[in-house]
Amino acid sequence: MSKINIETQLNEPQMQAVRTVEGPVLIIAGAGSGKTRVITYRIAYMLEKGIPQSAILALTFTNKAAREMEVRVKQLTGKKLQSLSISTFHSFGLKVIRDEAEFLGYRKNFSVYDETDKISLIKESLRECRLNSAKVDLYALSQFFSRIKTGLTQWTENADMKPVYEEYQQALKIYNAVDFDDLLTIPLELFEKNADILQKYRKKYHYILVDEFQDTSVIQYKLMRLLASDKNANICVVGDDDQSIYSWRGANYENILLFENDFPHRAEIKLEQNYRSTSTILDAANGVISHNTGRKGKNLWSQDKSGKPIELFYPENETAEADFIADQIRHLTITEDYKYHDFGVLTRTNSLARNIEEAFLAGNIPYRVSGGTSFFQRKEIKDIISYLRVISNTNDDVSLLRIINTPRRGIGKTTIASLNEHARKNHTNIWDALARRNYARNYAHSHGQQGLFEDQRSDHKAMTELEEFSVMIENFRTLMLERQPKDGKPWKLSQCVRALVDNIDYWSYLVLEHGKDEKKARWKYTNIEYFIRMIVNWENDPDNLDAGLYPWLNRISLITRDDGEDDNEGKVNLSTIHAAKGLEFPVVFIAGAEKGLIPHEKSIVEDDDDAGSIEEERRLFYVAITRAREKLYITSCRQRRRLQTASECSPSPFLEEIPQALIKYHEKEPDTVDDAQADKFMAQMKAVFG
Repeated sequence: MSKINIETQLNEPQMQAVRTVEGPVLIIAGAGSGKTRVITYRIAYMLEKGIPQSAILALTFTNKAAREMEVRVKQLTGKKLQSLSISTFHSFGLKVIRDEAEFLGYRKNFSVYDETDKISLIKESLRECRLNSAKVDLYALSQFFSRIKTGLTQWTENADMKPVYEEYQQALKIYNAVDFDDLLTIPLELFEKNADILQKYRKKYHYILVDEFQDTSVIQYKLMRLLASDKNANICVVGDDDQSIYSWRGANYENILLFENDFPHRAEIKLEQNYRSTSTILDAANGVISHNTGRKGKNLWSQDKSGKPIELFYPENETAEADFIADQIRHLTITEDYKYHDFGVLTRTNSLARNIEEAFLAGNIPYRVSGGTSFFQRKEIKDIISYLRVISNTNDDVSLLRIINTPRRGIGKTTIASLNEHARKNHTNIWDALARRNYARNYAHSHGQQGLFEDQRSDHKAMTELEEFSVMIENFRTLMLERQPKDGKPWKLSQCVRALVDNIDYWSYLVLEHGKDEKKARWKYTNIEYFIRMIVNWENDPDNLDAGLYPWLNRISLITRDDGEDDNEGKVNLSTIHAAKGLEFPVVFIAGAEKGLIPHEKSIVEDDDDAGSIEEERRLFYVAITRAREKLYITSCRQRRRLQTASECSPSPFLEEIPQALIKYHEKEPDTVDDAQADKFMAQMKAVFG
């Protein structure tokens, strides 16, 4: 890479950030200021200056970010870079434990436990302590153990679980295993207690770079500081305190202040030129974030002085909000040539997305969900959809296996394995194997013989349950497909689904699954109620000429199928604001900009004790605004339904912090389109329906 390339590709502050290699450096990189470009050019510049690959350690937060960084450095240098270390903090910690395994008392082939492994070991530890795991929220206990291990809480709460924690820690060592938190805590303790080992890593990594520095935890900061604690440490951190939104998982935006105190002779460089958004969007973002205190002063600006006003809309309720978003997306794809993947729809919580999903479904708008679970991918909804799929098509083995013992019917793994084996041997499906089994059993019993599928180990209860399950499915096939009259009127699909949910007693199943947490069970059941209400709304649509089972399943099939991680083309991105960090879209909708949502009601309650709660919510809103490149729409409902009650809503106080000159209050788009737009719309519909 030559000097001329740097000068033509980077602005003046970016070039300064790339070339300032020696000593501590703090780079404050505003949203859309080319942070990743600066980091990759900096690494490439260091390599060009003769710094060995093996002397550089670059740390970031996701494997995806690390891969992207590595690919871009390789493209810039044209080298393989086999000795360059670009990784997440946790991957670096894993490497340290692996290299020092013998010293730490682990065998080289130690295991890293994921959350499932961890919860299983916690259950075992509870049993060892003679405690009943059925009465414990294992996930909550796992999270508590994590906070204990990383120093985010103390034993002032849940002190009765201390023996369980100690048993869990001993068991990890016995099983030659570490959990995810150990990947940070073990290397930190190793470096703190063993000066020789720490010095070995300091000598190896002369140049350290940390990306997304505002998201580092206290442990990550300590680890980084130990590696670079020499007086003239070559440590470069890149971050933006205005985008620190992960305190709930241990991030500490005040690490920037710690860095300033620990490295008083640092070079400080600000990247304020934004290459993403229009001036209107940046002025709105600056107006909001300026109300936070104790932040690093900066002002994002753009050479693009254009920009349409931010459109603010106050729909009557969440249904009108979702319809507005869907209508605007359709309108913009027809009139302004946007593609579906040009749109990002952001919500504070994943639960706000289900109305928007329904509107997209009704409007045949393809979308993907990130940062949470699609409404149609929630377990309780997938269960009911699987019943409907089996009722419509008994050849659907995947759906059948999902529901055959959901809710539990006493049909064990042995029975299911037997059905699978019979289907495999006879080149048929599981429903056919089930039907043959029932027929053989009934025939044998009526003749005083043993059934063809039965042996001494067979469970009579399981056989009975299988038969009852088959009869139930057949009954609902008749009900839903033939639409038998009820009181002289044909059954509607929504009535059939309601009867199905009642028949399988799904409510009792949820209560059993969630034990004492009835609130969680009720929330999941509310989702099923909402699913049925979606069918009712669809049935009542006067344009719907066939409100049967097959059309409904066809309608949701494009959404409920599993998509690949990178299958983004041609789909609207529906995301939580947290998950949208690092992404950008030409057009962004921020839904639910209401007090109690943005800022979240929990932060309002906590703000008396923690002045940072509201400020983090403001940073979250700032992140949402700065995802937009060209257009930004914000909606704030007058009413919103929570559970079964519609409540009055107040607009988010953050809306008042946007300079009013930048806001346009939305007016409904005209319903008429010209001939060219109509032709374009018809072409889109043909593409959707093949």
